[in-house]
Amino acid sequence: MNNSNDHVLDVSFSTSLRENKDMIQYFMGPSSDFCMRELQLPKQSQAILYYLDGMINKQDLQQYVITPLLEQSDETKITSASIKHSILNVTEVVYESSIMQSMDHIITGSALLVIDDISEGILIPLPGWEDRSVTDSQTQSAVRGPQNAFTESIAINRTLVRRITKDTRLRVNTIKVGKLTKTDVSLMYIQHLADEKLVQQLTEQLQQLTIDRVLEGQYIEELLTQKKQWTFFPTCYNSDRPDTIAAGILDGKVAIFIDGTPFVLLAPAFFTDFLHAAEDNYQPFIYSNAIRLLRYLAMIICILAPSIYISLTTFHQDMLPTQLLLSLAAQREGVPFPAFLEALLMEVAFEILREAGIRMPRTIGQAVSIVGTIVIGQAAVEAGMVSAVMVIVVAITAISSFVIPSYTLSLALRLVRFGFMGLAAMFGFYGLTIGMLILIIHLTSLQTFGFPYTAPVAPYLKRQQSDALLRLPYHNKTKKEPK
Repeated sequence: MNNSNDHVLDVSFSTSLRENKDMIQYFMGPSSDFCMRELQLPKQSQAILYYLDGMINKQDLQQYVITPLLEQSDETKITSASIKHSILNVTEVVYESSIMQSMDHIITGSALLVIDDISEGILIPLPGWEDRSVTDSQTQSAVRGPQNAFTESIAINRTLVRRITKDTRLRVNTIKVGKLTKTDVSLMYIQHLADEKLVQQLTEQLQQLTIDRVLEGQYIEELLTQKKQWTFFPTCYNSDRPDTIAAGILDGKVAIFIDGTPFVLLAPAFFTDFLHAAEDNYQPFIYSNAIRLLRYLAMIICILAPSIYISLTTFHQDMLPTQLLLSLAAQREGVPFPAFLEALLMEVAFEILREAGIRMPRTIGQAVSIVGTIVIGQAAVEAGMVSAVMVIVVAITAISSFVIPSYTLSLALRLVRFGFMGLAAMFGFYGLTIGMLILIIHLTSLQTFGFPYTAPVAPYLKRQQSDALLRLPYHNKTKKEPK
C-alpha cells in the first residue's frame, strides 16, 4: 500500500465496517492508548467506537454516547440522521468522509463512531484533558487592574478576551499549523476596525507555513516577522494578560492565539508599545506619564550607562569635575584592566547571575542571584579587579533593564548595550553619536507587518498621539471610528 501523503488524504470511509477497521488500525498503528470498543446496535448493526485514552471525558462518553446507542429499540434501524438529531445527547456531531481527517479529530479530543453500512465517520467532540486554571500573570503583574492571565488552552484564552470585547463584529479565524503537531492558531480581530489587508496577509502567511511543529508562540512570531528583515528588536508584541490583548484588538490590531501557550501575539506592534504597561490605563494620567518618562530614562541608562563611563574614563577625562576625576583615578589606580574590559567582565558576570537566578528553583533562585551579585561585586572590588564606581554603574544598568515592561525589548537592549560599549572603547563620545544615529536609522527603517515600526512618532500621526509617548486624559482622546 502506498503511504504517500497524497494517497493518504484521499482515503475515504466505505460501507464495509471491516475495511474501515483495517484502514484505521493501519493509520493509528499499535498504540496502547488508542482504544476501540465494539458495539452491537439494533437491527443487527455493528459499530466500533474509537478514542484516545486521556484525551476525552470517559464519563461523558458513557453517558451521552454509549448508553443512548445501546438503549435504542430493536425495531428502529439506526441511521446517520437519527444519530445526529435524536440519539446522541451532545452539542456537536460532525460527519467526516476522510479517514485521515477523522484521525486528526481523534488526536484533538474527539471520539469516532464507525457503523456498518454507513460510509461516513461520526465524530463526537468530548475533550477531557486537564487544563491549568486561570491565575494571575507571572510576567506582567500589576498593582491595579485585572489580575487574571491566559492559560495553555486556546479556547479559554479566546473566551477571556471575548468577555472584555463584547462586540458582535469580533471575528475568529482558526488555522492548523505544523505538519506533526497540527497546532490550532486563531486570528482574532474586529471586522471593519482592523486593517483588512493585514488580516488577509496574516491568514495567507499562516496557511503557507510548512513548519513541522509549533510548540510556542515564538515559532509563529519568528516565521512571520523575520522572513524579510533581520533585527534584534521585537516587531510582534506578546502578552499573557487578557486586558492587554483586548485593548490591542480595540485599537484595530490582530491578536494571534496559539494553542499550548499562555502568551498571545499582537500585530502590528510599534516600538512605543513595548514601553507601555497595562497599568498605565488604570492610574491617573499624571502618574502614568511620570512612570512612562521614568521608563524612557531607564531605557537610555540601560543602553548607554556603561558606554558613557568607558568614554569618560578613557577619552574625555577633562569633562569630569576635578574632585570626581581624582576619586576615579584613585579607585582605578590598582585595577589592571582598561575600562572597557572592566565593564565587559562585570556585565557578563551579571548576565550569568541573572540567567542562573531564572533557571534555578524559585525558592533559591532569587536569593542566589542577589547574594551572588553582592558577594562577587564586593570581592572583585577588594581584589582590585574592578573599581567601586564600575560596580555601581553595572548595578544601575541592570536595575534599569528591569524597568522595561517588555522582556523581549529588554533582551534587545541588553544586546545593543554591548555594541555601544565597543564603540565607546574605540571612539569615545564620537562612537556613541555614530552608534545612536545607526540605531535610529535602523529603527525607522523597520516594518511591522507593513507598518512603520516607529509610528506614530516617525512618521508623525496626529490622530494616534493620545497614547503614543504619553497618555492623554480619557476625555481628550480621539476615538478610533470603524472603517
